[in-house]
Amino acid sequence: MRNSKQHRVAIITGASSGIGEALARQMVFEGFDVVLAARNTDRLEEIALDLSKNTANILIVKTDVTNPTDCQNLIRETILRFRRVDVLINNAGISMRAMLRDLDLDVLHRVMDVNFWGAVYCTKYALPYILEQHGSIVGISSISGKHGLPGRTGYSASKFAMEGFLESLRIEHLPENLHVLVACPGFTATNIRVNALDGYGQPQGESPRDELQMMTADQVAKAIAWAIKHRKRDLILTAQGFGVFWLQKFFPSFVDRTIFRTMAKEPDSPFGKPQPDTVTSS
Repeated sequence: MRNSKQHRVAIITGASSGIGEALARQMVFEGFDVVLAARNTDRLEEIALDLSKNTANILIVKTDVTNPTDCQNLIRETILRFRRVDVLINNAGISMRAMLRDLDLDVLHRVMDVNFWGAVYCTKYALPYILEQHGSIVGISSISGKHGLPGRTGYSASKFAMEGFLESLRIEHLPENLHVLVACPGFTATNIRVNALDGYGQPQGESPRDELQMMTADQVAKAIAWAIKHRKRDLILTAQGFGVFWLQKFFPSFVDRTIFRTMAKEPDSPFGKPQPDTVTSS
């Protein structure tokens, strides 16, 4: 085993699948010791066993990011094992897909608890140690954190909130050289869409999108690792997302109409096909 004191340490929440799992593999490749945090410890054990073949130091901490005590324990266990934290990647997330008028408000609470409050709790407890290392705090956001998406009110709200939180944190700690990265992967071939909640809080099941046209989790992880290394502040990973980000500054009504028509084409769209008089310019 390597001497963990000689290596940087990265904590990854939601590390049991998808982008989180891919990030764990990528960060080990980059030379980090890695802390895997999620509720599914059986799956974390499988990932850790595979990663340990690369002589990486791996720590597993069962963590429900909606529980502040769990988040505090995650940081405590990391410090006990490695004595430092260099990178915190707030990746744990949950999505939803339903019109607000058809939505149980508990779904909004659940999405905010994971996507926003989970990032707040972990960041709060990790911050002193990351400041010591002039390290990085990463939030895995979405283009829906830049421009609202129909049928994803709760998801968009949670990502807007997280981005505002992280941007404020960056400015608060400018003198301490804190690196804050907001990464927006776009639609990625992971199970977050399969597990997205419907209006009643149940997993929607089969994804409505064609995964062959999406980025893979490994591609996303490589890009995020590059952005951490180069201390980038924002990362938008798709041309579509980049276009939305810039066009909304100058043609917001056009972007709204385009997004509506695009999302309405999804199979089983919660708001159906747009009618000629449904969307008007402003």
